[in-house]
Amino acid sequence: MARIKKSIEIKVSPEKVWEMLAQDRHLEWFVGYKSVEYTSEVNTPGDKYRVGSSAHVEGTHDKFDATITESLKNEKITYSVQAKGAKNAFQTYTLKPTEAGTELIYMMGWEVPNLILRMIDKILLKVFEKDFKKSLENLKNVLEK
Repeated sequence: MARIKKSIEIKVSPEKVWEMLAQDRHLEWFVGYKSVEYTSEVNTPGDKYRVGSSAHVEGTHDKFDATITESLKNEKITYSVQAKGAKNAFQTYTLKPTEAGTELIYMMGWEVPNLILRMIDKILLKVFEKDFKKSLENLKNVLEK
């Protein structure tokens, strides 16, 4: 399984970071997000963070569907990701309060089912790592304005 893990300290409360973790808010800071359309019913802002909430995302590198499988307000949110060529894909954001604000830990993982895709995956892993690092820096900049 390929995995990426990055963390960053942001000088705002976990509540402020949490607000940016809904799929549609990713458009403001996550590198490569082009559009997000919720595929589950969203009647209140809180619906975007509930287990079972789902969205279709179109990005620079791919298209995928994301469904929340774990949601602990202001602490942790996990998305199951369904993307072409990947199995058991997920994204997890963990928020830990610090003296200065919040440590945000981002982890993503996925399995690639065949050899040819695994070879391509090694190249994509480097691209994704760079994008994810830049995304976290973007989030920090947006929140610390």
